[in-house]
Amino acid sequence: MTDTDTDGSKLVDPGKYGPWAVIAGGSEGVGAAFAHRLAEAGINLVLVARKPGPLQETADAVRECGVEVRTLSLDLTEAASAGRIIAETEDLDVGMLIYNAGANTYGSEFVEGGLGRFHSVIDLNITAQLALVHHFGARMRARGSGGLLLIGSMSGYLGGKHLSIYSAVKAFGRVFAESLWLELRDHGVDVLELVLGVTRTPAMERAGMNLAGASGISEPDDVAREGLAHLADGPVWVAGGNAERVAEINGPNRRELILRQDARMRKLFPQRAGDASERARGRG
Repeated sequence: MTDTDTDGSKLVDPGKYGPWAVIAGGSEGVGAAFAHRLAEAGINLVLVARKPGPLQETADAVRECGVEVRTLSLDLTEAASAGRIIAETEDLDVGMLIYNAGANTYGSEFVEGGLGRFHSVIDLNITAQLALVHHFGARMRARGSGGLLLIGSMSGYLGGKHLSIYSAVKAFGRVFAESLWLELRDHGVDVLELVLGVTRTPAMERAGMNLAGASGISEPDDVAREGLAHLADGPVWVAGGNAERVAEINGPNRRELILRQDARMRKLFPQRAGDASERARGRG
């Protein structure tokens, strides 16, 4: 497999990663791109997302490839959601789990933010992910084949304003994937954390990111194609040509790296920088 393949049938082996795949966060952006690629390969899909409208649109589109599609409109920050997914897929032979439901659902300076809202970021990125990986990973290990593709972020390599919890959970996710890869690599199960940089998704646009001023922006379909092409190259793959950038921000001089990254983020999220200035003037 190479990351230059354009047909989903050339990227994934249905015999190893099918006949069913579960995509958490499968309604739009990168998740929808994964759905299209897997459908092209003839893999049936269970798509999970919070918003029923985009979820149904993606399901209808990928059904045109001739695959079966089940949809579950669920909020993965709610405690019962993972159990619902497990129950609704009990009759399926799931060969792949893609956990793409890890957006930053709440950004705020930590001591000024709501603790409950921060817990929702933890529940989405850690609690629900652990429950699904534990269940489907065990089934894949028992059958001797499968793939666990967990979506990470470059934010997990260093801290940032408004990102204290999000960066921390993404750092957790990377170390978790590395350990999981070691545990399952001799049991026919591929584990990959696909680390994303700036990607042109609806979630990024809703967050107010200044995509027009950003360089090296990845497109969802390119990211999905790259992730599937390198699923067997775990435990971590940095997408979008960002490997050198990750190496830069992963050095020992944390003070310098964090301040430099903060300057970059202010350009990407000008509204947040303006809000911080207003608060500072209000305290003066």
